[in-house]
Amino acid sequence: MTENAGRRPSVVVLGGGYGGHTVAKLLDDIADVTLVDPSDSFMHNVAALRALVEPEWLDRIFVPYRRLLVNGRFLRDRAVVVDGRQVTLASDARLEPDYLVLATGSSYPFPAKIDEPAAETAKARAREAHEALSGARRVLLVGAGPVGLELAGEIKSTFPGKHVTIADVAPDILTGPYDQALRDELRAQLDKMGVELKLGSPLRGLPDAAPATAAPVAVTTEAGEELSADIWFRCFGVTLHTGYLRGSLAETLDAQGHLRVDEHLRVRGQDRVFAIGDLADADRNMAGYARIQGDLLAANIRTLITGEGELTAYERQPPMVVVPLGPEAGAGQLPGYDGIVGPEATSEIKGRAMFVERSTAHFDVPDRDQPAA
Repeated sequence: MTENAGRRPSVVVLGGGYGGHTVAKLLDDIADVTLVDPSDSFMHNVAALRALVEPEWLDRIFVPYRRLLVNGRFLRDRAVVVDGRQVTLASDARLEPDYLVLATGSSYPFPAKIDEPAAETAKARAREAHEALSGARRVLLVGAGPVGLELAGEIKSTFPGKHVTIADVAPDILTGPYDQALRDELRAQLDKMGVELKLGSPLRGLPDAAPATAAPVAVTTEAGEELSADIWFRCFGVTLHTGYLRGSLAETLDAQGHLRVDEHLRVRGQDRVFAIGDLADADRNMAGYARIQGDLLAANIRTLITGEGELTAYERQPPMVVVPLGPEAGAGQLPGYDGIVGPEATSEIKGRAMFVERSTAHFDVPDRDQPAA
């Protein structure tokens, strides 16, 4: 170790999502790691829609952060000001680590993400939404991206008798850099399930009723078509968590609100400040990309600490997506596959297990509030 012999270098990771907790875990043996997150638990939100229709999944997708680090520490707090490597937390604590990793991610409408810092409160909210959904006969989903399509499939797989409508201003589903064959396959499967698509005309306004609650829903498209339901879900709208950035960091945001990073995921203009996941402009916003970036960044910071080896450049990933429509249906586009993958491969890759074991594998520290097994 080349830095300050006898002292472990300090690493602060802001945000315990897919990328953030990966970095923290992989550096726990070599650095004085502090992970900061306002929530008490990591939420594996990739399986959140499955947990909405099958609440028994909830206990599997929330894992306490206290089970992540052996040597480092977890602070249940949030950053309110970050300027360079100077961090001020909501508790007024101040940190200035040797290495700072910004991984605060983004918010997304419930239930794809749950904006509740306490796991038990988040689970209770999901169970309430499940009860409301269970009692509904007609469901409206606004947004035909991956979340809207996946939620439609989950609902129809668990509650085949419900009428599900997806509305979107776009003329087709799943906008993005994907093959048209993937859209065609997903549309065919949705049609077979009985999901109704209302595309190509914006709504004159979102429903007055709160989303994910039982209430009469009535909206009209600009084309004049009336849509009604007993419950609705908002399936669009990412909000990046960048409000705490100050000084040169705030000036580094691009037009879309992402932090500009170099090939080593270092924030441009900074020496030891890095950004990964949704916050960075390194790639598209996906949990899988955040994990890849977390792995690479941990290796690069280890290289900087030890002075051994060379830094590895991050390579933007090719277009990929897997959209399960319940446990046994869906389709995807993946590198290494000719064309698209269909229901069987989608179920095997994601649909049945929803990556739960893989995504919670780092949380292997025995619960410190209980005797070790």
